[in-house]
Formats: sequence, structure tokens, C-alpha cells
Amino acid sequence: MKKYLVTLLILVTLCGIRFANPWFLDVMRLKALDNHQRQQETVIVDNIVTVEINNDTLAEYGQWPFPRKDLADQVHRLYSHGAGLVIMPMLFAEPDRFGGDEAFTQMLLETPTIIGQVPAQVTDGSPVTRGVAAVGQSWEGWLYRYGGAVGPIKEFADAAIGVGMLIVSPEADGVVRRVPLVVDINGEIFPSMSMEIIRTAAGDISYQIKTGAGGVEALRIPKYGKQIVDGNGNLWIDFKYKTEVYPLHKEIPYLDSKIVILSLTASGLDSVVSTPVGNMYNHDLIAATTTTMLQGTNISRPYWSDFAELGVSFGLGLIIALTVLIFKWYAGAILLPTFTLGSYYASFYLFNTKSYLLDWSWPILTVFVVWAAAAFMRFMSEYKLRQLIKKQFEHYLDPAQVAILQKHPEKLKLGGERKEMSFLFMDIVGFTPISEHYKNNDDPEGLCEVINDYLDRMTKIVQKNGGTVDKYMGDCIMAFWNAPLDCENHAEMAVKTSIECAEETEMMKAEFKAKGLPDINIGSGVNTGECIVGNMGSSTRFDYSVIGDAVNLAARLEAQTRNYPNCTTLFSQYTRDQLYYIQCKELDKIKVKGKEELITIYEPA
Repeated sequence: MKKYLVTLLILVTLCGIRFANPWFLDVMRLKALDNHQRQQETVIVDNIVTVEINNDTLAEYGQWPFPRKDLADQVHRLYSHGAGLVIMPMLFAEPDRFGGDEAFTQMLLETPTIIGQVPAQVTDGSPVTRGVAAVGQSWEGWLYRYGGAVGPIKEFADAAIGVGMLIVSPEADGVVRRVPLVVDINGEIFPSMSMEIIRTAAGDISYQIKTGAGGVEALRIPKYGKQIVDGNGNLWIDFKYKTEVYPLHKEIPYLDSKIVILSLTASGLDSVVSTPVGNMYNHDLIAATTTTMLQGTNISRPYWSDFAELGVSFGLGLIIALTVLIFKWYAGAILLPTFTLGSYYASFYLFNTKSYLLDWSWPILTVFVVWAAAAFMRFMSEYKLRQLIKKQFEHYLDPAQVAILQKHPEKLKLGGERKEMSFLFMDIVGFTPISEHYKNNDDPEGLCEVINDYLDRMTKIVQKNGGTVDKYMGDCIMAFWNAPLDCENHAEMAVKTSIECAEETEMMKAEFKAKGLPDINIGSGVNTGECIVGNMGSSTRFDYSVIGDAVNLAARLEAQTRNYPNCTTLFSQYTRDQLYYIQCKELDKIKVKGKEELITIYEPA
């Protein structure tokens, strides 16, 4: 019972940890979810392309930053190739040293081009906000908050159709998985670049935000519907989306009204961020985020996800614990790959079909920990039982038999069972002269040595023939066969043991004579019959023994050997009926205590 309680306590503790959801658990969950992102097949989007300024572009056009007039000409070139919307995730916070700001401003007025701004501790430039319709409770304390922002110069801010916030939000492990769609700057809400792209593409002048007790509940651009975000306004990015890439200095195909992201990929011009699918440029994040919003594949953790993960963890842990504790440790080990693969593929299926982020790592960790704990508890329980068995039987059974009992302790369940067995009682006949000899010589130690030598020799013969020494009663030995291990020819083995013990006693006679000791003889009684055998006692302290009338008759027969000179072994009719290889002869019919009918007795021929 203890092993069940301890294992259950461990399982409940693991569920408690999952419920508390400490930071390391969140990181582990995120790492596990990254695997789903990596397993997805790449999808090349058809409504967004990337035009990059790479090292070869700089070699042809000159160093960055380009003069604003030249940059404006390149944007016009993109629109002449059919661009529907050009995104410039760059900061234009200072005037152009080459005097091209007027041409750049004119380009912004003539084209639907979006430029960037960044959050900062202080406000500089002309940070641009957009109209927002807020519904519900206050967003303060939920959105990422900054003291200021750095925006484009005022002429650009006024001319551009959209200005989006360039921001990333790495997780605790430094990996970007989510991006804030809106941020709070001095009490005003500013949209991210992706949010601004969606708003501009929809032709709306504002966007909507709904907040509740748990923070942001949804963001919405009417044309594209609700964007599912977490309480902080973060959107999970679906990283399977990639764009086609064209170098700016090369010929660009017709763009067919696609969204064009003008990006910086030349060495040292833009930073890279760590993502579940590897390092990416900021413009790649913008493209993936925007596509996620446009395709409506918003990844989310449903409100019931924590309860589902907790329930699965507890259920699988309970199954694995009971399997190990009731059956074997390897039975639980067989279930481990099933539960591991099942949890993973169930999570991956829901990710692919429903865009649900469900943690598969904690259920797997739970079953492994519970399996290890249950296996350890079972091992310790079995180890203690094996030690108890060894302590109980090592002096009464052959070591090989003890090993079998240790391997199959179920044979020693508390309580008794009715079973046919054979019993042997063996005693020294005429022990008094031997005892007096040592008394007269004031040598009690010598008497103990003789008795122990006798018992040792007889015990080895009993154990060699598969018998169990039940107890020693002075110089008397009680042994039985067919328990705790089965012995088909138990009657044969009991009689055979009595004969061999008599032969060993003859050898002891010669040794006694050489030492000047009195003669030694033994008497043995053997009976076969039904009795109750098992562990008598408590679950922590027991004595393996037998009780029954058949046992008593064997003791009566041993006592009768005194009445028949030169007879060392007597056995009953019940035993005689099961002898096939030992010759015997009928000796007498006697009456014994406790029996009304006469008992036919036999001795070996």
C-alpha cells in the first residue's frame, strides 16, 4: 500500500507543479512547441514578396544609406512593376545629407508606402499613431509599455499612408515566437508594422481592440476579421510561410499587386533574431506575421488547454503507475513509447488542423517520472521482500530454492493454503547418555558443538533433497516437502531423506567411537497428507509453517521408532501409497494418540 501512496503523491505533486506553471515549465513547453513549427512543410506565399538589398546590390548602387532620391526612384520602380503596397521596415528619423527628402516625400504622397518607427525610452522625430476603437476594460498593464518612440521626420510621417512600429519580443530563452500587434507608448496605442500593413491593405483608417479581465481578448480589422492574440496583445507567428526573394539590382518580374517588403540583407545592415526555425531577419518576421494574419491561421492556446494538459498528464501518469505497480516495471516501459508518440502526434495533429498550441512535453515528462518512481518503489518493495525471504529461509532451504522464492515471492502470500505434503520428524535416540557424558566432563560447549554438527549434517541432506526445515526443537528436526516450492515426488523425497540421514548417522557413529563418545542413533517418522501451509503472522513479521493432523501423525510415528529395535524410519500407509522407487515392508498396525483406527506402519526394505 505504501508504494501506491508514495507514487500517487509524486503524481499529484507533478500535477501541482503543472498547475503552478513556473517559468522553466513555460520555457520547456515553448521548446516542445518549436518542434511543431519545424515539422511543418514550407508554404511560399503568393501575395507577399521580398525585394532585398544585399551585398551585390551595394556593390552596384553604392553604400547604404542610398540617397533618398535614389531610394524614391527604386520604390517607383517597384510600383511600375505592379507592386500593390511597398513596405519599408526602416527608420527615417533624420534628414537626408544629400538633400533628397523632397523627392522621397513626393514618392510617399504618390504611392501607398509604409515606413517604420521604433519604441524607445524618449520620444523623438514624429511618432505616428492611428485611430483605435477600444472596447472593454483598460489595456494599461497588459500591453507592452514604452516611455517614448522614435518616428520618421514630420514630412515623411504626414505623407506616408502608414507607419508601423518595428518591434520584436523574445521569450525568456531569447527566441521570438510571438510579436506584439500593438504597444502602449505614454498611454497611446501604436500598431506594429504587420498590423499597419493589414489596416492599410483593408483601406481602414483605424482598428479595434477588445480588452477584458485577462487583458487583450482580440484585435480586429473589419475586412480581415478578428486576430487571436494573448492577453498582452501578442500574436503567435506561423513560421511555415516564406516569400519569394528578388535582389533589388536585378530584373524584377511583374508583381501583380502583391505586398512588397523592401529589406536589408547586406552584411551589417540589419540584425537577425532567433526563431523556432532558425535565425531570421526582421523583415522575414514581418512577412510571416502578416501572412499569418491574412491567412487566418492564428495560432492559439485555447482556454481549456491547461486543464486538458493537466488531465492528460494525470490520466497517463495514473495508468503507467498502476501498470508498473500491479504488473511489472517493463510492462510500464512498454507503454512509454505509446504514450510519448501518442501525446506528440495528438498535439501535432491539433496544431496542423486547428492551429492549437498544446503542450506534449509535460505529459511525457510526467509519465517518465511516474514510471521511474513507480519502478523504484516496486524495486524497493521487492528488494525488501527478497531480503525478508532470505532472512526467513536461508537457514532452512537450499540456496537455489531461496533464489526461486525471491524471484517468485507470490508463492509466499500472507495466509495459508490447503495442500498435500509430506512431513519428516527426526530425533536423536538415546540422547541422554551423550548429554551426561559432556556434563560429567564439564564441557557444555562440546555438547553444543556435537548438536550443531548433527543438525548441520541432517539439514544439508534435507535441503539437498528439496525439503524445507521448518524448525529445530532441541535435537529434533521438523521438515516438509511440496512447499513453498512444488515437489511432485514429495513422499519419495521425504523417505529418501530419512534413509540418507540414517546412513549419515552411521558415519557419525564411527566418529563418536573414535572420540570415546556414546553411540548415536536416530529415529524418523514420515507421513503424507493434507495440511494448511503458509505465512503465519503479520504482513511485516511472519513465520512460514504448517498445521494439520497429518503433521501430528508424522511426530507420533517418530516417537514409535523407540518401540522397534534396529528401525530408524517409520512411515504411514498414506506415504506408502506414493512410493514408486523405494522398497518397503509392512511392520505393524498400531494405535496412536488422537486416532481411533489402527495405523499401518512401514519401514524401508
